[in-house]
Amino acid sequence: MPDGHPRPGPPAGDGVPPGPGPWPGGMPGADPAYGPHGSYEQHGSYGQYGQYGQYAWNEQPEPQQYHQSHLPHQHQHPESVGEFHHAQQAEWSGRPPQAQQGHEFQQPYPVQQGFLPLQAYEFEQPHQVHGAAIPEPRGPVAHGGETIAAGPESPRERKADTGTGRGRRAARLAREGAAEADTTARQSPAAGRRATRSAGEAEAAPPAQRGRRAATAGPGTADGPARASAPSEQRGGRRAARRAGAAEATPPEQQGRRAARLARGATPQAHGRAARQARGATPQAHGRAARLARGATPQAQRWAGLVKAVALCAAIAATGMLVLRGNEALAGLAAAHPPAAAPPQATGAVPDPGRIVQIIAHPDDDLYFMNPDLRYSISAGHPVASVYLTAGEADGINATPAKGAATTPDKPAYAEARQNGIRAAYAKMATGDRTSAWQRTVVPTKGGGHAEVDVLVAKPQVNLVWLQLREAGHGYADVPDSLHGLWNGKVARLESMLSSGTPVKQRFAYSKDQVVQTLVGVLEQYTPTTVRFQDPTPGRYPDNKQYTDHQDHFYGARFVQMATAAYAKDVKDRPHFAVQNYVGYFNGSLPSALDPQEAKEKLDSLDTYAWLDRQNHCGSTAGCGDLKVSAQPSGNRWTDTVNYARGTGTDWLTSDKDHGLWAFKVLDGRLAVWHRPGPVGSWRGPDLLPGTGMDPGAGAVTLKDGRIAVFGTRTSFGARPTDYRREVVYTVQKQPGADGFGEWQSLGTPETADETWTSDISAPAVSVDGTGQLAAYVRDGAYGLRGRVQQPDGGWGPWEKLGGEDLHGAPVTATDGAGRRMVLSATSKTVVGWAQPKPGAPLGRVTATGLPDTALPLTAAGREGGVRLWFRKPGSGNVRTALLTADDGLKVNNMTDLGGLNGFGSVTASGHVLAGRTAGGQLGAEVGPGRPWGRSPLMFVGAPSSTTTGRNMVSLAVVGLDARLYVTSSADAPDAYLAPWQPVGPRNAAP
Repeated sequence: MPDGHPRPGPPAGDGVPPGPGPWPGGMPGADPAYGPHGSYEQHGSYGQYGQYGQYAWNEQPEPQQYHQSHLPHQHQHPESVGEFHHAQQAEWSGRPPQAQQGHEFQQPYPVQQGFLPLQAYEFEQPHQVHGAAIPEPRGPVAHGGETIAAGPESPRERKADTGTGRGRRAARLAREGAAEADTTARQSPAAGRRATRSAGEAEAAPPAQRGRRAATAGPGTADGPARASAPSEQRGGRRAARRAGAAEATPPEQQGRRAARLARGATPQAHGRAARQARGATPQAHGRAARLARGATPQAQRWAGLVKAVALCAAIAATGMLVLRGNEALAGLAAAHPPAAAPPQATGAVPDPGRIVQIIAHPDDDLYFMNPDLRYSISAGHPVASVYLTAGEADGINATPAKGAATTPDKPAYAEARQNGIRAAYAKMATGDRTSAWQRTVVPTKGGGHAEVDVLVAKPQVNLVWLQLREAGHGYADVPDSLHGLWNGKVARLESMLSSGTPVKQRFAYSKDQVVQTLVGVLEQYTPTTVRFQDPTPGRYPDNKQYTDHQDHFYGARFVQMATAAYAKDVKDRPHFAVQNYVGYFNGSLPSALDPQEAKEKLDSLDTYAWLDRQNHCGSTAGCGDLKVSAQPSGNRWTDTVNYARGTGTDWLTSDKDHGLWAFKVLDGRLAVWHRPGPVGSWRGPDLLPGTGMDPGAGAVTLKDGRIAVFGTRTSFGARPTDYRREVVYTVQKQPGADGFGEWQSLGTPETADETWTSDISAPAVSVDGTGQLAAYVRDGAYGLRGRVQQPDGGWGPWEKLGGEDLHGAPVTATDGAGRRMVLSATSKTVVGWAQPKPGAPLGRVTATGLPDTALPLTAAGREGGVRLWFRKPGSGNVRTALLTADDGLKVNNMTDLGGLNGFGSVTASGHVLAGRTAGGQLGAEVGPGRPWGRSPLMFVGAPSSTTTGRNMVSLAVVGLDARLYVTSSADAPDAYLAPWQPVGPRNAAP
C-alpha cells in the first residue's frame, strides 16, 4: 500500500468531504537453514500425484466448527441472549509439518487438472474439545436438527467404586445421566416422559433385577465398554476403594450439612437446569445409578435416593412447563401482552466458521483496511488465505522518509522486506510469536505463471499467496505497467516482480484474462465461503478529481470482481460464497469506527509489520519489515477505523401479512432468497434468482398491495474497459406471499461514465410513503443525494439532484406516523436530512439536524410517530439513537447512548431488540431498554437484519462467514429473551 508518494486528499478535519495425529502422506516442514521463515524449493517434478497437487483446504469432508476456547465470554448477564451448545470441533487432520528431505506434497486423493496446488492440511477427524471447556456427552447429541457425535466415556468413569464413594458416584452419575438427554428432551417431550417412567421403574425394581439388567448391558449402552476389561476394572476398584476409605472418615452429619448448603445456594437457573435434565434422563443413566448404588453405605443410599426423588419431582414440573411454553409460543403472535418468556435453553447448531479468502493489492492493505475482521478470523481459528496481487515493490526504498534520499533503491529487496513484515504480523496474530516458522513453496498457477504459497507451520489454516505482479508505484498517476494499465488495455501483459527471497525463480507475465484465471484457480482450490476484497468503485475527490483510493486497490478489486463472477459461473462443485468489500484510503477522512482497545490491537499488527525494533528476527538481509511506514505505522488514522464499502443495509429481512419471513442476501453474485411460510412453517432456501453480477447488499420493502420488492446494485463489465457500469436494479414479487419474483428491472445510475466518478454510487435506500408512492435514493459520485420516484402508471421519473454535500456511506429512509417520507445521510461532521411536507409530495430541502459526527453506517425506522435513527459514537463503538420529527421542520429529540460492547458497523432494531457487531466480531444484542448487551458466538458477513412478525414477535437474522442463514426470535416484550439461534438449510456445500 505505501508507495513513497503523497496520498490524494487531505486528512480528516480539513473539511474535505490443531490436535495430534498423523498427516496423510506426510508434509515437509521448515528447514532451520533458512531461518524462522522455513524452507522452500522450486518444484521440478510433482511426485505421484501429477503436476498440480492440491490446495490446503480442498476436499473437506466437514468444515471446522467453533472451538469454545476461541469465543469470548458469551453473556454479559445470565439471561441475555440464547447461545449455541458447543459440540466437538472438527480437527485439523494432522500435526504441524515436520522437516523432511525435499518438498513433494503427498496427496491422498485425485485432483483436477489446472488446479493450483497448495498442500497444507485437510479436515478429516473430529476435534476432541478439551474437557475443561466442554463436558463430554456420552451419546449422540442433537443440535437444532443436526446430530454431532459425542465423545467417549472418560477413563475415570470406567473405574469401579465401592462403599460410600460408590454412593456419591451413583448420585453424581444420576445427575450426569440426566444431562446427557437434555437436548433430546427439548426436541421431543416424549423423551421426558420416558425418562420419568424409567426413573420410577429403576427405583421400584428389586436389587437382583437391577443387577441382571446391568449384567446384560451391551457395548451399545453407556456402561458396556466400561465393563469390558476385567483387569482395568480391578485396578479401578482398588483405586476406588482407597477413595472410599477416605470418604468413610467423613461423618454422615457433615455430608448432610454439605448437601444442605449446596441445596440452599442453588440459583433458580440451577433448579431449572435440574428440571430439564431430569425430564431428559435416559433409562441407561438411571440403571447405571442403580447399579452403583447397590454397594453403597446406608447414608450414601439415602443420599442417592434423595437425588432421585428430587429429579422425579422436577421432571413432572418440567413436563408441564413444556406444554405451557408451547402454548405461549403460538399465542405470542396475537396476544396484546404476551407473558414474560423464561430464560432460553442454549440449543442450536454450532456455527460453521466457513473458509475465508481475502484478495488485496499490496502487502499491508489487509492490515490497514480489513482489520480487525482479519484478526478476529485468525484468533477464532478460521481458515484464512490472504492473496497479494502485486509485489508491493513501490520505489524500492526500505527506509523512513527522512532517510529515503540516502538509501539505494532495491525493488526485489523491498518487496521481500514487506513480505517478511506480513509473515511476522500474521504469525503474531495467530500464535503470539512473530518468528513462528512458515513453509514457503512454489506452485504453478492456472494463469500459466508461478506463485509463492506460505503456510504457517504452527497454524496451517493460515496461508499467504504471493502472485508478485508489478505495482503502479503511484496512487493516481498514469502508469501503463500496472493493474490499471492492464485493465484498460494500455499494456497487453503485466510482468512479474519477484522478491529477492522468494522461491519462485522463473519470471512470467500475465494478460488480463490470465490474471482472472489465476484468481479463479485460487478460489477453486480454497473453496471460500466468504471472499473479502477492496472497493472497486471508490470515487474521486470533488475538487481535484484524484482518486480517493490507490489505483492498484480498486483496479485490483475489479479483477477480483471479474474472477468471482467467472468462478461462480464456471465452477459447479463448490459451496456458496458471500462477498465483503472494504473502504481504503478514504477511511482517514471519516470519523473513527473503533474503540481505543480495538484500535490499539490493530496498531500492534502494523507495529510488527513496520519492524520498529530493527532486530533481524527473520534472518533476511532484505530486512524484516516495511521501514517506509515505521515513522507512522497508523498511516492516515487508518488503524482507528474500518468501514465496509457495501452490504451495510439492515432491511434484508422482512415479514408478510401471514407472519411468514423472507430473507434476501447476495450469494455467488446472485440474489439468494430464504422463505418461512407462516409463523411455524419450515424454512426453504437459499434459492438463487436468475441474474448475475449482483453486488453485496440487498434491501426489501413491502409495497402497498402487499408484494415485496427487493432493490440492490448490479455490476456489468461490457466489451470495452470503459463499459464498466454499476446500476440500481430491483425485482418484485409476483403475488403477495408467493415464492416467485419477476425479472430484474433497471433504474440505471446517475453516474453514466465510469471515468467521471469511477461508477461510485451507494446502495439504494427505498421506502413507500403514506400514499403508496415508491422512491429510491442513492449517494452519487459527487457526494450528493439523487432520487427517483415511481409514477402512478408504474414508470419512474428521472434521477433528480436533491442537494447535500460531503455525504458518505449509504443514505437511509423511513416514513413517520403521518406517512411522510424522511431521508437521512451522514457527512464527515454530522447528519443531514430531507422530509416530505405531506405524503405524496416531493422531498423538502436538505436540513441540518445538529447531530454530532457519527461513525458509518446509519439505520432508520418509523417509530413513536417520527423516524428513529441509530448510529455509532466515533472512537467508542457505542450505539446512539435519536428521534426525528417533521411536524414543524426536521427536528431531533433526545439523543441517547445505548452501549453496545464496543463494536462497529450496522445496527438493526425492531421492537425491543437491538443488535450489531461487537468487539471480537460476534453478534451482540440488547433485548430490552436498559438491559445489558449479550454476545452470541456468531461471526457474520455484512449487517444483521430484524423485523417484527405480527404484533408481538421480533425475528433477527445474520448470514454467517459460512454463507449460511442463521435466525432467532423473541417476544416483543421488555422482559423477553432471544430463542436459540438456528441455521437454515444444510451445511454449505456445493450449490
